[in-house]
Amino acid sequence: MNEYDSEIMAGLLRESNYSLTPNLEEADLVILNTCYVREKVKQKVYSKLGEIKKL
Repeated sequence: MNEYDSEIMAGLLRESNYSLTPNLEEADLVILNTCYVREKVKQKVYSKLGEIKKL
């Protein structure tokens, strides 16, 4: 489901003249689309947010 939702968001962003990049350093906007139901996944999300914050 998250992959589908991410594709919808990507399409909407493209329609608004945003371009996608796999390089976080190039990004003006970062969207982390996830859901978590287990503690381990929750910690991975927080870890990724910490990485992004350093940019």
